[in-house]
Amino acid sequence: MKLSTGNGRQALFIYISYILIDVVCINLAIYLALLVRHETLPFVISWEGFFSSTNPFKVVFIIWVLLILFFNQIHGLYQTHREMLESLEIWKVTRSVVLASLAVIVLVYLLKIQGFPRGVMIFSPLVISFFLSLWRALKKFLVNFLVQRGYKNFNALIIGAGKIGALLAEEIKKRPALGIKIVGFLDDEKQGSLNGWRVLGKLKDFQEITQREFIHKVFIAAYPHYPSFIKLLEEARESDIAVRVIPQGFEYMAQDCARYNIGIIPILEYSEAQTSSRQKIKRLFDFVLSLILFCILLPVFAVLAILIKWDTPGLIFYSSKRYGRHGRIFHMYKFRSMVSNADELKHQLKDKNEVDGPIFKIKRDPRLTKMGAFLRKYSLDELPQIVNVLKGDMSLVGPRPFPIEQIEREDLRQLKRLNIRPGITGLWQIRGRSDLSFEKLLRWDIWYINNWSFGLDLYILFQTLPVVIQGKGAY
Repeated sequence: MKLSTGNGRQALFIYISYILIDVVCINLAIYLALLVRHETLPFVISWEGFFSSTNPFKVVFIIWVLLILFFNQIHGLYQTHREMLESLEIWKVTRSVVLASLAVIVLVYLLKIQGFPRGVMIFSPLVISFFLSLWRALKKFLVNFLVQRGYKNFNALIIGAGKIGALLAEEIKKRPALGIKIVGFLDDEKQGSLNGWRVLGKLKDFQEITQREFIHKVFIAAYPHYPSFIKLLEEARESDIAVRVIPQGFEYMAQDCARYNIGIIPILEYSEAQTSSRQKIKRLFDFVLSLILFCILLPVFAVLAILIKWDTPGLIFYSSKRYGRHGRIFHMYKFRSMVSNADELKHQLKDKNEVDGPIFKIKRDPRLTKMGAFLRKYSLDELPQIVNVLKGDMSLVGPRPFPIEQIEREDLRQLKRLNIRPGITGLWQIRGRSDLSFEKLLRWDIWYINNWSFGLDLYILFQTLPVVIQGKGAY
């Protein structure tokens, strides 16, 4: 499946077009920034004057443009990467502009160029970043529009019909803008079908199947024996088929996973030792936000306390022992949602548990009070945990805090979850709450720990509110 000359010409046309659009955007952004100082920079009164010999800083601006183009090229911004997230592409654009602008500042300083407007040097990078990001967002929208209507779609084959292969196929299916059609799987041990996709054959059938099915891309989601792996790569290269490999143990990779070389050996860095400063910043963020929330929600606390006391006799708050960070035991607070002797009745209901793993949950738990059912549905019983956050026992976002007896019945997978503070909400909350299997809940918790960032915390916090309002998966 050799690439045609037409495809090569089209790729070159796209490459040149992207560069030309960048050149126009950068020059327009600099020109608009200069207009702010038009009283002291008369050459920018007209667009022609900006490019004329009357512009004493023309060489500096040309270098600036070339540097941005250079860094954009390094960051791979002159190719159409359907898989690249918009946020990542905008981050790369911003980084290119910042690096180029810093280089220009150093150049102006070293060459002692007199009269160069400092305000323009500060304002221009903002406008340039905005223009370059805006047209790329529009490009992404246009590409997604065309791809979803069949333009330049690719046939793909997945090597390995296991859990990772099935998960990859489902993720691709959710993203039609990628333009990837899963034709099927190759697997030496499995036959039949997997979630609607057929297992087309074994690895030895690779060349025949890729030619018959017009395969453009191959995703390796299982590691075959080394000789088979090398043979597969050679056959793919001969047929001009793109090969993508899912890293083994990818769920343990950090979000900012680095790739570098030691000599000629490529190294993929799954994780690095976490610095205590990140935990301190997260703790500060938790404390400030939870203090604000506590002050705002005090009237709600008072109303709920009155309703709980009025509904059934007993304490307003319920406290249970949980494992916190590094295995430290703490008391987690909740509004009481069950009858006072709920813990004693639990032993009589053990055979009615409706969830897997060590968790005990019943959809229509007879121990729930009327007020408790309402509190549980909208997660209002969790509100007192804001106090736990203020005390430092918990975080706003983190792994789910299980009762001690549930943790002690589990295996060593729990230890990873105890590396950070448990959270009031987390990925388990926005991905299904109690409807999640215990295995998926653990997987989401481990993924969160390995990929933590402030952006992820904010995303989870914003997604929690609509999930709680819907009341789905809560019991």
